[in-house]
Amino acid sequence: MYKKEQENLSRRDFMKVSSRFGMTSTLMAMGALGTTATMSQVASAAEETQKKRYAMEPKFTLKFGAAGFNETNLDIQKSGQLFFARDLEERTNGAIRVEFIGSNQICGQTDCVKKTQQGIVDIYSASTQNSAGGAPYLNVLDYAYMFPSRASQYHFLYSNKSEALLRKPLRERHNVQFLFSHCELRGLQMGQSFADKPTVTSVSELAGTKNRVTGTQLGRIAMQLMDLNPVPVAWAETLDALKTGLIDGAETWMGAVAYAGMAPVVSQAVDLKFFCGTEHTAMNLDVFEKLGSELQNDVMESAYCAQIFTQGMNEASLFDIVGGTTPQKPGTIFAENNVRVATLSDEELLKAEKMCSPEYNPEPWAQWRERLDKWSGGHDTYKEIYDIAREIPKDMSAVNVKPNRWWRS
Repeated sequence: MYKKEQENLSRRDFMKVSSRFGMTSTLMAMGALGTTATMSQVASAAEETQKKRYAMEPKFTLKFGAAGFNETNLDIQKSGQLFFARDLEERTNGAIRVEFIGSNQICGQTDCVKKTQQGIVDIYSASTQNSAGGAPYLNVLDYAYMFPSRASQYHFLYSNKSEALLRKPLRERHNVQFLFSHCELRGLQMGQSFADKPTVTSVSELAGTKNRVTGTQLGRIAMQLMDLNPVPVAWAETLDALKTGLIDGAETWMGAVAYAGMAPVVSQAVDLKFFCGTEHTAMNLDVFEKLGSELQNDVMESAYCAQIFTQGMNEASLFDIVGGTTPQKPGTIFAENNVRVATLSDEELLKAEKMCSPEYNPEPWAQWRERLDKWSGGHDTYKEIYDIAREIPKDMSAVNVKPNRWWRS
């Protein structure tokens, strides 16, 4: 069982090691060893990591605000943050030192982007949807059913065209350098009111339910069109809202349910796949530009490697650790907590798409579409990203998407 495997190192043991060798060095050591390591193994690795990291004086020390992420949940949702920090330090031979601050100690899901723009932190990780309040152009990823698969999301992020459609507008409008992202597609994670109900097979079975929504404006549009009653609930409060019945379900992705400890209160993970779930990492543009061309190239190469790491490792985690697949692997977090994955047929997904996507129901999206197109510099954002997402076969596995250095022509 996955839970039992994590009991080798207690939180108290972890704090003892980190107080001696530093939080970042201990986290990096655990990222390399895995959460099944013993205290002595972690202490030895943390000491070695600390010595290596402090062998020379850095030219730049970058503060990384990683929302609620820590060594435990990054072993569930493998979204690459610690990998990136470690790779960047090694790649620059210590010229860049990264101080990783997770567990909501310096910023959370909704304000990490704002604190990065303000210069309080230099690098941040949070979902693009929760970050959309501080960087509204991130809504561009959230048109309903624009991406048919996780593979199509990765394909877009690797595409050179993502520069003009995503990254450049973020730099120009929000002073943010988008680096890399994990990719899943959002569905509805239903609470205990659905425990005794048959496994959901259609969005119509969810009509009238009350569901948590993130900071995305476009996600609200899709949910309203499907009669899913979006209710803004902070990520930190979502578990209690599901537990108490304040909401029937939560709009998020399966990996998030697992890493946030929500599986005990979720009964069905309805795989609607209706828009992006992208836990991205980005940095303050002014800080990036101060690094100079050589270190900037190192940052981009580390981001590229972190994107590849995340692409492969998180796909494996969804099967081996989360249990967010059909059929479901025994011993996974979902299997141990009796979370059923409700996989909808292609026909039912098309019905949902016809209810809410700009392709079939354009009018509700017109105002935001016009706004995002203007912010992009005149691109037809929905149509252009929609077309890129369909350059690969619909049934391509995400691990088969070919990596590409998106910033090079």
